Amino acid sequence: MLKADPQLSPIPILTAWDSPKLIHGFLGRRGGVSIGPYESLNLAYWVGDDSARVDENWRRLREVIGVETKVARRHQIHGKDVHVITAENVSEKPDGDGMVTATPGILLAVASADCVPILMTDAREKIVAAIHAGWRGVIAGIAREAVAAMESLGAKARELRAALGPSIGMCCFEVDAELAERFGREIPGAGRHSRAGRPGKAYLDLRAIITDQLMAAGLAGESIANVGPCTRCANDEFFSRRASSISGLQFSFIGLRG
Repeated sequence: MLKADPQLSPIPILTAWDSPKLIHGFLGRRGGVSIGPYESLNLAYWVGDDSARVDENWRRLREVIGVETKVARRHQIHGKDVHVITAENVSEKPDGDGMVTATPGILLAVASADCVPILMTDAREKIVAAIHAGWRGVIAGIAREAVAAMESLGAKARELRAALGPSIGMCCFEVDAELAERFGREIPGAGRHSRAGRPGKAYLDLRAIITDQLMAAGLAGESIANVGPCTRCANDEFFSRRASSISGLQFSFIGLRG
């Protein structure tokens, strides 16, 4: 896990790749000014936090990133829609859980608090994607949709790299056994990534299931990285709705330097 030097930056940022062409990272909950259940780097205005504190959190993040970029966000609905972001539509916020862009100077940002954030880039680092993958989106096939959207811009699936960020782990993602059975029916191989829990319950490994989906879409296994811990286990460092029903949201972001 990579952490920011507190003498240089108050915000810990996890990264997957070392590239001067990319701006990317997975944020946690440390480094901001929000208080209570939103402590401290909550970047979501819609969860009940004080908007002035969220403003300051965004100011701090922009200061750390050190570049002027336009931030693209979607109204996340746990679906599979993936949008191509351009300079013309960057400020729009339609429903959707994924974004891809080939336009430098745009930061794609997704929010999460247990769901799996996925960042992707092509081999030439000219096309990037940010995906919010909750269990509904995983069943719907958002990983496959993201790969297809990147291919529509000229990427080749076998040359893509993906990083799956901090999210709830199999250790803590307990669901109804019926839902686990549905995963096994609808997603090839998903049954390998579940285990029995309490009576009527089961545990699922979303990151492993998504990894299989990405490989089925053409990515090489060695090009898929897992970054960061289980958000519920590490609730002191990351927001988790499973740990606390009232919670802030952390953001994951990726963009191309201009």
